[in-house]
Amino acid sequence: MKQAVIVTGGTVDFKFALSYIKEQKPEITAAVDAGMEFFLKAGEKPDVIVGDFDSVKPETLNFFKGQQGIDWLTLVPEKDDTDTEAAIREVIRRGCKKIHILGATGSRLDHVLSNIGLLGMGFSSGEEILIVDPCNRIRMVEKGISIKKEEQFGDYVSLLPFTPKVSGLTLKGMKYPLFQYEYSCFSSLGISNEIVGDEAEITFSQGILLVIESKDRQK
Repeated sequence: MKQAVIVTGGTVDFKFALSYIKEQKPEITAAVDAGMEFFLKAGEKPDVIVGDFDSVKPETLNFFKGQQGIDWLTLVPEKDDTDTEAAIREVIRRGCKKIHILGATGSRLDHVLSNIGLLGMGFSSGEEILIVDPCNRIRMVEKGISIKKEEQFGDYVSLLPFTPKVSGLTLKGMKYPLFQYEYSCFSSLGISNEIVGDEAEITFSQGILLVIESKDRQK
């Protein structure tokens, strides 16, 4: 499966991001605007750079403009989508089926929520898109999934409906099980569940579900 890692312009934990990229071994890396700062610090060259370049430092932009072997997708500031959305479309166009996004969380809550909303972009053509930071792995699913305890990210699994209702929600192998539950918005029922078996099974008949694997930040 061809993978991409996109580093966008939110909060990037350098040590975590460097380790994560080495672990995933993506075929394509993409820097989105200020995401270039990570690659500069790491001494690495992204395969693709995307953005309107309104947030990256001018000296960083000029450094990469002088590099060979980078594909550029230059956008205008006045547009209908974000730089991150454009980057996702670009790596999908290049045949990537699993897309990891780093730097998609941070202080700009509007961007965080927008980025979470982009996780469903791959539904129609079969791509899996994840947002990852040191404490969270976030994905959006339209059908049931299983999570092996030994492979989970962190300590907790939280579930939130992205559509008004998620029907027939059934949870097995978890501390707080459910059976054929109709999970509606405006409820915190699905927060901070835990995997107690070897594997958690999450199934539902209709709707779209956010799955957030998380852990508390170490002090």
